Amino acid sequence: MEATGSRARLEVNGSGEANIATGIAALDHLLIVLARYARFDLALEVAPAAGEAEIAGAAGALGAALWDPLRAPGVRGYAASTLPADEALAHIALEVSDRPRVVSNVDLSDARIGGAGSDVVAAFLRSLADSAGLNLHVRLIEGEDPQHVLDAIFKTLGVALAEACRAPTREERESNHG
Repeated sequence: MEATGSRARLEVNGSGEANIATGIAALDHLLIVLARYARFDLALEVAPAAGEAEIAGAAGALGAALWDPLRAPGVRGYAASTLPADEALAHIALEVSDRPRVVSNVDLSDARIGGAGSDVVAAFLRSLADSAGLNLHVRLIEGEDPQHVLDAIFKTLGVALAEACRAPTREERESNHG
């Protein structure tokens, strides 16, 4: 899939292998974490641009690649997850939506990644939600260190996305019907 000159290849039933080239080393790390925890095979190349544009390009390409797997016949299309990274604890709930949005209590506007002068997490999540068509709720339950907070968010996002792209279990199907 392509978004703003960026390309992503995604295999949702993968092994967690990632080949990421966004031009921002910290964002590459976070996307590798996401792919590992989702067990997605992800190849992502982002067209060179200013920090915020590279972030939007990466999120847009990933979201576009997730569009079809999130809507495949028989998949859940929704999920929630909670995971730690050291002292940080993040919770994410997501659902396929015709009205994409991000609702978050995370403010990392003081954290700078790759020269980006705004809240990297907010910019990434907004672009991802818009391009994947997701209603995305992000809650930071605990956490002070910006790197740990980012790791917790991207680990949790990976698990939630993987769960949303899979078919419900027999028990889930039966509980929804009676």
